[in-house]
Amino acid sequence: MDVDPVNSEMELDNKPTCETVPGLPQKKHYRQRAHSNPHSDHDIEYPLTPDHMDWSKQYGDYAAGRQVEFADIETLMIGMEIRVKVSDYVNEKIQALRKHHEGAGHYRNIAVLRSNAMKYMPNYFRKGQLSKMFFLFPDPHFKNKKHKWRIITPTLVSEYAYVLREQGLIYTITDVKDLHDWMVKHLNEHPLFERLSDDEMKADPVVAMLYESTEEGQKVTRNDGEKWPAVFRRLPNPPL
Repeated sequence: MDVDPVNSEMELDNKPTCETVPGLPQKKHYRQRAHSNPHSDHDIEYPLTPDHMDWSKQYGDYAAGRQVEFADIETLMIGMEIRVKVSDYVNEKIQALRKHHEGAGHYRNIAVLRSNAMKYMPNYFRKGQLSKMFFLFPDPHFKNKKHKWRIITPTLVSEYAYVLREQGLIYTITDVKDLHDWMVKHLNEHPLFERLSDDEMKADPVVAMLYESTEEGQKVTRNDGEKWPAVFRRLPNPPL
């Protein structure tokens, strides 16, 4: 039986609450500063190489024979977060949802990892391993001197091109127009990425979910804010 990876998950828990999912964590107990310096030395354990990464710690036995791809319901999706309390909150939420749907085996393919994607991405993922990457409402770091902290920079885009497979996609969305222009500029300028057209974005069912799939996106909606999405395709490597 074919399964729609978008609709099936929405039918599981459109917006789970403590009343509908026992054990679901409450965000008020996981307060965290909104900003974190990605260039600081954080107490983070990371693998020496992707071959040293034990994904069973995040997915249990569901990781056997699978690799992280951010792709669909049959492969593994991972969220990376540098802030301790935020990653703890998300992990507790995932564990509660897994337990609540234990009989059906849902939510086993998603996990969160506390790490610094700006420093250790190649330590976790092999060349061309990922099929999709999402940068949803990232920290805008408004001050000019902090622009180097942004998750999209020329150097980092090259790292993303390394771990993303050919024809893979990078999804971005923000409520800050200046940050949107910044991300589009640097991705457009990289020779291994091209921006999807409006028609291509409309044909991708994932794009419609970018707007409301995060708590930050829902907060922007409540405040009547604007949202700017952009999607980029990983181009084939040029011949040597």
